[in-house]
Amino acid sequence: MEPIRVHFPGSGTFHQELKRRVDAYFEATEIAPRDSRRMYLKTVAIFTWTAACYLALVFAPIVWWQALLLGFGLGLGLAGIGFSIQHDANHGGYSRNKWVNRLLSHSLDLIGGSSYVWYWKHNIIHHTYTNVSGVDVDVDIQPYLRLAPDQAWRPYYRWQHLYIWLLYGLLPANWHFWSDFRDIRNGHIGGQPFPRPNRWGLFGTLAGKLAFYTWSLILPMFFHPVWAVLCMHLFVSLTLGIVLTTVFQLAHSVQEADLVTLDARESTHDTAWAEHQVRTTANFAPANPFLTWYLGGLNFQIEHHLFPKICHVHYPKLAPIVAATCRDHDIPYQSHRTVLSAVASHVRHLRELGLPTAGV
Repeated sequence: MEPIRVHFPGSGTFHQELKRRVDAYFEATEIAPRDSRRMYLKTVAIFTWTAACYLALVFAPIVWWQALLLGFGLGLGLAGIGFSIQHDANHGGYSRNKWVNRLLSHSLDLIGGSSYVWYWKHNIIHHTYTNVSGVDVDVDIQPYLRLAPDQAWRPYYRWQHLYIWLLYGLLPANWHFWSDFRDIRNGHIGGQPFPRPNRWGLFGTLAGKLAFYTWSLILPMFFHPVWAVLCMHLFVSLTLGIVLTTVFQLAHSVQEADLVTLDARESTHDTAWAEHQVRTTANFAPANPFLTWYLGGLNFQIEHHLFPKICHVHYPKLAPIVAATCRDHDIPYQSHRTVLSAVASHVRHLRELGLPTAGV
């Protein structure tokens, strides 16, 4: 099957003016967009948090309720690595030095993913064609969920807003053990082709998987019963999946974010790329400093989609600039005040798409 191709018109006055204002902010404040001291300290904190939970879980003499607390903490720590460290690094937003970005991008391999597959799936496909049905693989999880009105309807989608949480929890196991291998073998992600890794790229992916299997499964089995290790692995994976997936879904799979459907396999979108990013994305909980810290600025998804190569620690300061520029160009700037309001919008969105009339 031929891939779907979408073309955007030129950058437009909105994008040009927005870049001018953001550049002026960094010039006036004399702050570097990357290589932030706060980001380096945060990296140490998250790695220390995650390692401490893991070492106590494997080597300390603990009882069952302590194991659950440590397992929950480990799942949150792994999600924190995904939100903050690997995400900025894979986008080139962590440091101006490519080797620093590349080194820290491998933190995704260390926690069981593939930084190579992620780059093509997330950076190239998702960030270019955000919420374009048939192209953006993040809105195509069939046959499990219906995330766009032009997708086929199945009777069990009526309950998708209820069973999504288990599905989100199982997502890490999918890319730990199956989907990364499948995508590299097939040479496409959701029908969109991408180049298979060269010898060193493949070696990095396989070495990362081996490292993950070693620390998460093999090593603990030397100190604990196999059944206990497998149960804890599942618990940590469910925690990681629910937290990680929910946060990413709150940016685009909500009622306020536009969904784009195409009439042909090759189309020219009538909206410029930057405006498209704003209209298909929503922020949430922008006034919550702890969530902003923990989520790696992913609650400022509009700013991230417009400036993925800027370190996320700057997003709270960029948000008023982006919002003002959107107002000046009559572009809706969507932001939920709290996490709960964003989750509620996500649930309502899924419930509406679960109805057979949603595509009419």
